[in-house]
Formats: sequence, C-alpha cells, structure tokens
Amino acid sequence: MSLPAIRRVVTGLDAQGRSCVVIDGPVPRVTPAANLVWRNHAVPADNSGSADTGGGYEMEQLHDGGVNFILTEMPPGEGAEAFMHATDTIDYLAVMSGEIIMVLETEEVVLRAGDLIVDRGIVHGWRNDGSEVATMVSVTVPALPVGKGRTV
Repeated sequence: MSLPAIRRVVTGLDAQGRSCVVIDGPVPRVTPAANLVWRNHAVPADNSGSADTGGGYEMEQLHDGGVNFILTEMPPGEGAEAFMHATDTIDYLAVMSGEIIMVLETEEVVLRAGDLIVDRGIVHGWRNDGSEVATMVSVTVPALPVGKGRTV
C-alpha cells in the first residue's frame, strides 16, 4: 500500500542571515510506522544550521532529552493487541486521518480526524480497528515521571 506524500516545510536562515525555506519536500519515511518530521536534540532548541533532523524514529529517542515531532501511520488492523507502555514525556498528538483507538488501563477512546490528545506520561497503547490508515502527528517533550514512570 502506497501512502500519500505529506509535505514538510522547514524554515531557517540563508547565507546572508535572512529567513528562508531550507527544506520543502515529503516527510522522510524510513521506518514502517513512525518517522521523525523534525527533532531538536535538547531544550532549548538550537535553531542554527541547516541539517535535516528528520528520518527514522527509535523509541530510545523519547528519553534522551530531545524533543520529537513524529508522523505515525497505522494500517488497518495494526495493534490488534495494543502495545501498552508509558513514557517520561508529555505528548501532544493530532489525528490527521482515519480512526484510532487509544487504549488505557480503565477505558478505550475512539479518536477521529481532527481530534487532539494530550498524553501525560500514563500507560497507554494504540489500535486501528478501522478500514483505512490512521495518521497522527505528535510532539514528545521530556517530562517528570508519573505513577511508576516509563516502561519503555
């Protein structure tokens, strides 16, 4: 199944120090489900330079002090057994297309295109029971642990 290109526009400075577009093209898809749109390796972010920090995403990047902007695409039937996990992050998510189930310890929540989620480091998982690819974008920011803390 071919996924539609999702455009990524990144701004920066040209050689004369003027604002400009430094990247205009599709989000790099390196891994099957989750890919970085952009990554700041620390907070506060270093906005100098023009290196492309997008690409493949690995779970370890949640806990190294950086901030991640992630594109996640879940095909139908993905997560039949939701991978339950907690992270020491606060995650801001937006469902862009499709329908996805957020699985919690006490309930399940159906999320559709346009829905926004603030996930505050709790145990959760994702499942796609729908008939189309569910697409979400998220920003993960390091946070103090809650409950028992991270599981991944």
